[in-house]
Formats: sequence, C-alpha cells, structure tokens
Amino acid sequence: MTWLKDCDANSKFFHGVMAGHRRHNVINMVSVDGLMVEGVHNVRSAVFNHFSAHFKSTGAVRPGIGGLQFRKLSGVEAGALTKPFSQVEVKQTIWDCDSFKSPGPDDISFGFIKEFWDLVKDDFMRFLMEFHRNGKLTKGANSTTLLL
Repeated sequence: MTWLKDCDANSKFFHGVMAGHRRHNVINMVSVDGLMVEGVHNVRSAVFNHFSAHFKSTGAVRPGIGGLQFRKLSGVEAGALTKPFSQVEVKQTIWDCDSFKSPGPDDISFGFIKEFWDLVKDDFMRFLMEFHRNGKLTKGANSTTLLL
C-alpha cells in the first residue's frame, strides 16, 4: 500500500522490497554428496553438473507408451469430428449451460439466449458456420452491440 500511495515506481521503498526478495531467493550453498558447496561459481557448477548428468544418463527408466493398445477412430467417427455444427447440437449445448452465467463482459447470459433463441438462432448459426469454414472467429466477435 505504501508503494502505491507514493506513486513512484522507482522509490526507495520499491528498491527495499526488491532487495528483500533477492536476499530471500538466493541459494547460498548446496549439498553435493554430503559436502556443502558454497560460493556463487561453485554452487552454479554443482547445479549445472547435477542436471547435465541427470539428462545425459542413458540408464534412466523413463515411462513409455510401447505395448499400449489405443482405440482407433473409424472413418465415420473421424469424419464426425470435422462435420459442421447442427442447429440441434448448438441448441442442446446452450440449454446445457446455466442460464444465469454470463459468457463475457457484455452481460448477456445464456438465459437471454435461451429466451430469444427463435430471434438469434440464425445469427448464431451463421457465426458458427463462418468459424467452421475459416477456423477463425470473425472480426469483432468480442464486440457485442444489441438493440432491443
């Protein structure tokens, strides 16, 4: 609060806080094979050597996916993943959402969309078809203006 009240990003208070963080986050020494290693260069070398050896080791047991059987999609199932959205699917998805939750800062809840579905469904479906065709949201999708 003091920092914000001073309205000075480069204040003595700011530098004091940052110095405290730096002192708190420093690693002064590490234990290597039961021996304590001190000093910036020695600690840096010890950490580097530890991780260098760790990632170069060839005898390490690493998890793998060999031998696992994965279910594969049929051609019909794979095609269903890329088919356009149907109006029935979109409506069911909207009706599955909580009516009082707002999807964004425009305060238009799913309850509003459900209540006026007959009026907005064509625009909704046009928006989704455009997304499906281009793989991008149309320009201005985050800007909503409604006139009632």
